[in-house]
Amino acid sequence: MNPVDLRLYGILDPERAGGRDPVDLVRKAVAGGATLIQYRDKHGEGRRLVDLARALKAALDGTGVPLLINDRVDVALAAGADGVHLGQDDMHPGDARVLLGPGAIIGLTLKTAEQADEMAGMPVDYGCIGGVFATASKNNPALPIGLDGLRRILPHARRAARGPVGAIAGIDASNARAVMETGVDGIAVISALFMADDPQTEALRLRGIVDRSLASRGGPA
Repeated sequence: MNPVDLRLYGILDPERAGGRDPVDLVRKAVAGGATLIQYRDKHGEGRRLVDLARALKAALDGTGVPLLINDRVDVALAAGADGVHLGQDDMHPGDARVLLGPGAIIGLTLKTAEQADEMAGMPVDYGCIGGVFATASKNNPALPIGLDGLRRILPHARRAARGPVGAIAGIDASNARAVMETGVDGIAVISALFMADDPQTEALRLRGIVDRSLASRGGPA
């Protein structure tokens, strides 16, 4: 298992960046305390994806914050990213591991308890449960699972996971504490971070919520 810090997982989508420079946004998010960055672009073409992924990777060099690519194992390989995040319809984690090697970080989206159970034995370094709340950042026909759904799926993910488990979708400063109180290890944030007027300040705010929650249960702060 590769160690992953899920406390504040920033997911950059150029369509949810307010027309601003994605590289600058990521720098600010990391300066504010983001611990992991994912580049997600559902509509970008191959060359564009690789070029921006390389720029993001270069911006993160020396920070200790890994860059993951959503879905696209080929882009992760070409750009020299640190790993991938896979959905349930993407390449199987076992196949991704063969291509990316043992040192790559591989994450998996979990939408149901059954999917969480199936993660057992997979070469996955972390799981991310969601979507928790409604979100405008992704076209998702499934209804949000809410906090009750998160609490229901989390024990299954804990039993199956070799690493940390986070939560995703519609999470912001107004609900991050409630999400953390379910027992997850961190939050994945898209619009609340990268559509914020000041991503660095918002990252500081969100990271504070997460760290205080973890400290209250004896976790890292």
